[in-house]
Amino acid sequence: MTVAPRKATNLAKEGGPRRFVFLLLDRFTMISFAGAIEPLRIANRVAGRELYAWRLAGEGGQEAVCSNGAAFRLDMGLDEIERDDTVFVCGGIDVARATTKAVTGWLRREARRGAVMGGLCTGSYALARAGLLDGRKATIHWENQDGFLEEFEEVKLTKSVFVIDGNRISTAGGTSSIDLMLKIIAADHGEDLANTVADQLVYNAIRTDQDTQRLSIPTRIGVRHPKLSQVIQMMERNIEDPISPADLAEDVGMSTRQLERLFRRYLNRSPKRYYMELRLQKARNLLMQTDMSVINVALACGFASPSHFSKCYRSHYNTTPYRERGTQGAVPGLGTRLAV
Repeated sequence: MTVAPRKATNLAKEGGPRRFVFLLLDRFTMISFAGAIEPLRIANRVAGRELYAWRLAGEGGQEAVCSNGAAFRLDMGLDEIERDDTVFVCGGIDVARATTKAVTGWLRREARRGAVMGGLCTGSYALARAGLLDGRKATIHWENQDGFLEEFEEVKLTKSVFVIDGNRISTAGGTSSIDLMLKIIAADHGEDLANTVADQLVYNAIRTDQDTQRLSIPTRIGVRHPKLSQVIQMMERNIEDPISPADLAEDVGMSTRQLERLFRRYLNRSPKRYYMELRLQKARNLLMQTDMSVINVALACGFASPSHFSKCYRSHYNTTPYRERGTQGAVPGLGTRLAV
């Protein structure tokens, strides 16, 4: 299927529409892209004039295919843009492979010329690869955070829905693009217009950059027990250096036996088993999203030896870490797993 989105009209420099360039990487996610471009279209319609204009760009300048197979006709290749344009890199699956030298070179060049740079979903990876997020706050889809943290230590990664740090912007993917664009519309033309656009989108729970992208622990696990939530939060924050069940229990003011009963009652597993599953889940993320060695993955997830790590991994996933890495191809790449 080929979809030809609306093409921007005259891009006036003074008093004209604010201009956006959407850089569509190969296998970008449609929901993040649509969540960014549709509020702009609706704002124009509601205002009765062209407040915003946009172009679709991509390497080769012909066509970009998103992760669901839909193809979009591009307006331009990696050409020079206006200095006051805002660039949004639309990322998705296998973003490391899609972030080519030509893409990073174009991003650096346009950033030097003064363009505002943003990343939607895993598009933040492309910005970081180009060195445009060093020393900046940023966000990326929660599933890709482990790999991102390992590769880009200079970036101040947050778990926010979206982040605006000066002339650098990033979103967590999914519907977070809508929240970002409503923020931009409100800043440009007032809250009333932004709220009208939200109503048109039937979007009645607008989030800010203070909101986090994942559900709270009680909502996520379906259990509203404060001490259980507290223990799980401690586990999630201490993957590399696991805390013993006895210490976890002491920290929340209960005995180890009480903690065991709590986990059995609500999660049907022991605290030790739940903790192990968290660590193995992070290990799988790192194997699939980075080129870290299996030994370093093991250490990053609290395993003292590769052999113990391999044994636990095989028991849980029915394959070894080495085979898991092999199934991802020559370039594992951030975003090999689903990024919405």
